Formats: sequence, C-alpha cells, structure tokens
Amino acid sequence: MAKQIFINLAVADVQRSMDFYSAIGFTNNPQFSDESGKCMVWSENIYVMLLSHDKFSSFINKPIADTKSSVAGLFSLSMESVEEVNTMMIKGLEAGGVEPTEMRDYGFMQQRTLEDLDGHTWEVFYMDMSKIPTTN
Repeated sequence: MAKQIFINLAVADVQRSMDFYSAIGFTNNPQFSDESGKCMVWSENIYVMLLSHDKFSSFINKPIADTKSSVAGLFSLSMESVEEVNTMMIKGLEAGGVEPTEMRDYGFMQQRTLEDLDGHTWEVFYMDMSKIPTTN
C-alpha cells in the first residue's frame, strides 16, 4: 500500500463543507463518507476528512480548537501555475471562504491564503523551481 496522508478537520456543517471543498477542486469519495463525515480527495495519496464535531470528538480527548479565532494547523497545496492558484482562490471565495492576507510574492513562489468555512487555513502556492535562488 502506498503511503497516504489523511487530514482530519472538525467542521460545523459537513454538507456545506463538502460543497466548499468540491468548489475548490476536491472530489468526494463516497466509499469513506456518511452523514457525519466526508472523505475529500486532493490526489491519489492525499485526503481531507471533513468530520462533524461529534465524530471528530470521538477520536480525541482535548477540546476542538476554535479555528475561526486561532490557527490549529497550516496546510499547503501546490498548484501547477499562478493561474491555478488564482482560480482556486476565486472559487474558494465564491464558495464562502475568506482570504485573510494579500498574495505574497517571494520571486520564486507566489502564495495566497484561503480559510474555509470553519477557519481552517490553507496556503495555496505556485513555486517555479527554476527561480529558486542558489548560493555559490
């Protein structure tokens, strides 16, 4: 079995969250989805599990972080171009997401930040490897 990553997020409204993630390019895997959680696929090996607060709480013994006021994790998604970054951001904003900061341009990398409906923070970026500074 290939190594995979599953990012589990506590969400207030599972269906609305699924709609948001669908809008920005994730697809739903119904095999691992029910009314209390949706498995959203980013790539062959990367998944985001959108879990109701009750379902998420069944896996932990600490309180769920209020991600609208605090950052509990910072997740990054690489895109193949700046245009793809901007397209994802437009779709995310139209679906109810928030862009808390302006685009950052590091010369070799352009990065935008998207918060989902529950405040989970995603850094969406494009990196041009040919522009990475080298040290001599």
